[in-house]
Formats: sequence, C-alpha cells, structure tokens
Amino acid sequence: MLWHDGRTFALHTAHTSYCLRVTETGHLEHLYYGRRIALEREADAAALTEKHVFAPAASILYDNCHTSFSLDDFCLEMSAQGKGDLREPFVEVVHADGSRTSDFLFQRARISHGKAPFPALPGSADPDRKADHLTLFLRDSQYGLALELHYWVFEGCDVITRTSALVNDSGQPVELLRLMSAQVDFAQGDLCMTTFNGAWGREMRRTDTPLRSGRHVNASCAGVSSSRANPFVILSRPGTGEDSGPCFGFNLIYSGNHCTCAEVSPWGKTRLLTGLNPQSFRWLLAPGERFDSPEAVMSFSPDGFNGLSRQLHRFVRSHIVRGEWAKKPRPVLLNSWEAAYFDISETTLLELARSARDMGAELLVMDDGWFGTRSDDTCSLGDWTENPKKLPGGLERLSRRVKALGLDFGVWVEPEMVNADSDLFRAHPDWALQIPEKPHSEGRSQRVLDLTRAEVQEYVIETMSRVFSAGDVSYVKWDMNRSFSDCFSAALPPERQGEVAHRYVLGLYRCMDELTRRFPHILFEGCSSGGNRFDLGILCYFPQIWASDNTDAVCRAEIQTGYSYGYPPSVLGCHVSACPNHQTRRTTPLETRFQTACFGLLGYELDPAELTREERQAVRAQIELYKQWRDVFQYGDFYRGACFGAGPDSALDPAGGAVLQWTCVSPDRRRAAGFFMHRLFVPNAPLDIFYPAGLDPERRYRFHSRQMSFGVRAFGSLADAVSPIHVKQNSLLHSALSQLIRPEGETEDCTASGSLLMNAGVKLKPAFADTGRNSEVRHFPDFASRLYFMEAID
Repeated sequence: MLWHDGRTFALHTAHTSYCLRVTETGHLEHLYYGRRIALEREADAAALTEKHVFAPAASILYDNCHTSFSLDDFCLEMSAQGKGDLREPFVEVVHADGSRTSDFLFQRARISHGKAPFPALPGSADPDRKADHLTLFLRDSQYGLALELHYWVFEGCDVITRTSALVNDSGQPVELLRLMSAQVDFAQGDLCMTTFNGAWGREMRRTDTPLRSGRHVNASCAGVSSSRANPFVILSRPGTGEDSGPCFGFNLIYSGNHCTCAEVSPWGKTRLLTGLNPQSFRWLLAPGERFDSPEAVMSFSPDGFNGLSRQLHRFVRSHIVRGEWAKKPRPVLLNSWEAAYFDISETTLLELARSARDMGAELLVMDDGWFGTRSDDTCSLGDWTENPKKLPGGLERLSRRVKALGLDFGVWVEPEMVNADSDLFRAHPDWALQIPEKPHSEGRSQRVLDLTRAEVQEYVIETMSRVFSAGDVSYVKWDMNRSFSDCFSAALPPERQGEVAHRYVLGLYRCMDELTRRFPHILFEGCSSGGNRFDLGILCYFPQIWASDNTDAVCRAEIQTGYSYGYPPSVLGCHVSACPNHQTRRTTPLETRFQTACFGLLGYELDPAELTREERQAVRAQIELYKQWRDVFQYGDFYRGACFGAGPDSALDPAGGAVLQWTCVSPDRRRAAGFFMHRLFVPNAPLDIFYPAGLDPERRYRFHSRQMSFGVRAFGSLADAVSPIHVKQNSLLHSALSQLIRPEGETEDCTASGSLLMNAGVKLKPAFADTGRNSEVRHFPDFASRLYFMEAID
C-alpha cells in the first residue's frame, strides 16, 4: 500500500511503514522505518521531520539560502559527494570534467502496480502483480545525469525491495565508481550489526558488532558473494533476542562482489548502505546509457530475529524461488562424491543406485570424475564429454539403467571453470580470465572462464544443453570451486577492466536463465565450494543450494542455524555422511547426522556398502520417517530456540551455547517437528527441557518421540559390568552382543495444550547420570540429539 501527497510518501506493508519526504531544497529525507503507523496527511509528517535551526559547528552548508542545516547531519534516502555530506555515499561519479561532485534533486514521482522482470539481473517475482511500485526521479541539473530510485511493496511478507538506476543524459561519457541499491539513515545510534561470516567448511557464523562510531563493512571482493561475508545482514536495537525486540533485515539479490556498510556519524545517526562493492569497480557510462543496481531486500520485525526470519522465509518461498520446483517436495538423494570421489564407473554407480533404492532414496547423483580424462582435479574441466572407460554407454545408458532401478538420475557439472590441462584451454586460452603473458594465481588447479564474452556464454549454454539432454537427467549440481584472481578480460579494453567482475555475473545469469528455461523440469542445485555463493541471486534460478561441504553434524547444526536467519529450510541442501567425518575427523551418532539434515533437503553422502546391517536398517527407517514429515521439514515455519554459541543456557552450562533447539511447524499449525541437540555431555545433569515454538496455543497436541534402541557397543566397557561373563571392549563378542542386545531408549508421549508446551516446555526423561540405566533414562552422550513430533488432537 502506498500513500503520498506529492511531497511525502508512505509505503505500508501489513505491519510496517517506510516514510520519506522531499525537503525544500529538493533532497529526499528519510523519516521512518518500523512498525506500521498512520501517515495519511501532510500534517502527520511534521512529527517525523527533523527540526534544524542552526547547522552544526564546522559543517558545510548546502547553499547560502539554507543556513539551518548541513547534509552531513540529515537522514537521507540517497547521498552523493561534494555538497557537505562526508559519510559513505550512495552514488559516486567522475564527470567528463574530472569533478566528483553530484547533486541529485527530486523532480517527480510515479506510482504503478506490479513488477516486471529486469532485463539482465534477477529480481523478486510478482506474478500476481500485487506489488505497489514507487519510482522517484532525481536529476543533477549541473551535469545532466538522472537517478531513479525504485521501491516495491510486498505487503503480505512485510518486505520492501529497492533498486536504483543512473541514466547518462549529459552528452558526454562519465565514470561510475559506485551505485548502491539501498540506503537507510537511522536517526538513532546504538544499533548492533549482525553479519554471517566464515570460510570454507564454517559458513554463516553469526557475528554481532555493536555500532558506536565509524564504518563497519561486510563485503566480498572474491568475485562471488562468498562464505566470508554473506550478503544478508541484520540491524537491531539493544536487547533484541530471538522472540522480542525490533530488528531490520537487509539482503541483496546478487551473486558477485557486494558491500554493506554501516556508519555512525559524529551526531549519532547510523547510515546503512548495501549494493555492489565499489572496490575495484569502474563502469564507463556512455551518453544515453543507463546502469541498474541489483535489487535490495528490506524487512522490519518488532518480534525479534525469529519474527524477521519468518517474514524473509515467506518472501524467499513466494517471490524468489520460482518454477516447477518452487513448491514441490524435493527428493531424497544419494551422492557419489564421498562414496567414490573420482574413482567412479558405470558399475560402481549402479551398485550405489541399488543400495540407494534399497534404503528408500529417490535420486542417484553422479558427482565429479565422469568426463574427459578426469581422474583428479588437475585436468579436463571444460571438456564435457563422457569418459568412455568409465561410462562406456555414456550418460544415456547410465541414466536409463538407473531409472530402471526406480531412481531418478542427477549429474554434477562445473561449467564456469577450465583446467589449463584441457582441450578447451588449449584451443581457446583467451577464454579464461587472466592477464596475457603474466603469471596466473590459480585455485584448485583451475581457471575461471570469461563469461563477459558472448561466445563463452554460448559455449557454456550449448555444452550444458548437450549434457543435460544426453540422458534422462532429473537433477543437476552446478558447482563453482574458486574465487577470482588476476581478474582481467582479454575481450575488454584497459579502461573497461573495472567492469569485468560485474559483467561476469551478468553473463552467468544469462547462462542460468537460458538453461533453466530450456530444462524447466530439472531440479538445479547451486554449489560453490559449499556455501561460497549462497545468495538470493542464485535462488532466482536454482531452487536450492548446497549449504556447506562440511557435513559434520555439529558444524552443520551451527551452519544451518546461521542460514536460518535469512533463508528457509526449503533451499538448504543437507547430507548425512560417514564417520569419522571427512572434513573434521569427528565421530557423531548416525541419528544426529540424520536429524540435523532433516531440517533441510535430505541427502546421503556415503557408501552404503560400508554401513553395518544395523546402520542400513537405521537409514531405511530414517528416510521413511523423513518422507512422512517432509512437507513440515521443507515448507514449515522455522523457529530457533536455544542456539550454539548464543549464551548461557543454564547454571549447569556456564560456558554457554551447548544446547540447540529448532521447531518446524506446518502452515496450518497442526503438525510440528522439533530438534534438540547437546554439543557436549554435562555430567550429573539429568534434566533437560524442550520448548517447542509456533504452535496454536488453543489446540491440544500429542507430543511424542521415536522408539529408538542402542547397541551395547555404545556403552563401551560398561557392558562388562553387567555381563555374567567377561566382555572385552571392541572384541568380536562385544560386536556380536551389540547386534543381539539392543536396549530400548526412552520415549516421550504426552498430550498438552500448545500454550503449555511453548511456555512451560516439556521436561524430558532424565539423561544418564551414572546412577542407573533402563528404558526410562535418556542415552545422551556427546553430540546426541532427538527429534520430537507434535500432532494436533481434534
């Protein structure tokens, strides 16, 4: 909903308002963003307008006719250089005369309805044309440049999105050094900036930084959105927690270099800017051309981080993910990578397929190693033809045989890369991003194809089209395993090398757009060394992304918690792998690995032949259970409870952060699944309480758990203490007894109202505390977890 009087504008969602006005100088003043307010007439804006009588001492006046203020102490909708605002600018231009001063003033506004697709960039979808659209037109009359600010209101999701565009009407070329997507100036300081940072194998680690003074930057210059700094950030007031307190979420629909900067001014105002990273960016804008920024996403919640997350999850599910798989249940898969690595063959893959079928999986994915002469990661990227020794019948015969076993077939590709040891590179060395005749810094023995070039885009599109149509392919894992280095395109002149990173992303989007149009039935999963390119731009084309190459259950619990702040479970690829884990060497219970992966898109990344008979039976039961609750796990409303690293959970846990709790609730709130996990065992602390969330307080629910059993091997030498004969730990007798004697674990089963369950919690059966063990005691060692289910009783 939009209200305006020509000079004051209010953008209303169901529960929030975003307000701005045109000042007497023609600048745009940001008035308010927060809970929905009534702003329906010009007089209402007086309370929101900042009063200025004298400009701050030693500040720059905008002009001699307006001596009461300086732009440096104003909350603005956009900012530029040269007129006294010394904070980080929204737009930065080098004009034909060398000047960097810009002064964009309001000209007019336009109100429309609906949101059309952008010509070159991905953006939020509005298929029902319900989004209100405000366009503000500004102009720098001194230099003949026009600036457009676009706002779309997604009322039901409590989300507003923004983009900007610079149009060169000056008659002379200019250099664009920066054009951000959104700027929000908060009148208050004392905010906290939450970012999600990390590296390969430890993505999305939540970091809270109090904003007191200066600039705080969350950015990537890696050519990808990166695991170092996800584009999603949160600003919050002091005291905001998971379920209460005001917070603002910002994200960017973009997959390359990005930057979010929060700056606290000398007068305590906080500016938030998000958009393309200006580092190393330079775009030559010829007369008559325009440059469009990526779309930024903004949301406000007064109900803490959980409230913000649910709004953003609805937005991603409704307006980012699209196509056939947007609402479709995702299959349970078995991936060949950790089962065989590069040592694959048709025989190996068919054996994996039979095991996958017997376990209940629905899809077999052939990972790296199937093409060219690929036996390690040093060769053949770019040569997308089947290796005849490994696949004598090609993709066609393999996929047909897998389908005959009752499974769908998927394939791994890395289309954006090329090895120096490849036929493609030998034929077209200029097709790689590299500085001619200069040494190149490689990553993973591969180079990045130059997707700024139309002929390289065509090569990717046509070779991938051949691969995807060579067999009956139902799923594609699209990988990208390195950051950019020596970022240079031989196809561009020296003065345009600052455009390479952005032009690459535009070329990537063209490839993805064309291939998803040609193959609308394929389920595409994005991947980039795990979560190195986990962003809304990729999700506009691929409905899911591999969350991390690290499948260790303890790490994954923390990683998936981080993703949950801005992304729903329906876009997270989550796999169960073997132990000791291949990334951390840690051993965690099979059930914990499964239960963690449940809260996303379940897959398995192991060799079933290496599992014991008991483990294979357990996996069959896991997959059967997941299918029964798949709709809740994938498309339910997600709630975080206690989180690893989020503070003390009890006096028994002075270090804090040892317990994690999640709940996923069906949209009608009749079914819910809960997850409870300990990181490390706490001795002599039998009591734990599970607090579900999101239930209907007026309904009654049956709260219950699965019946589980544990082999005596899990109790180590304790088995000898109760055995009439000596049982040596890890002996053949110990192993045999572990298969024959499987003590039942505890079960929970009670009924209560939703209000009782959520507010009082469920006091779980006691954990083992060295004073006895039977079926009423919880076997809960290090890294243990439980699933709990809640079903409404009519």
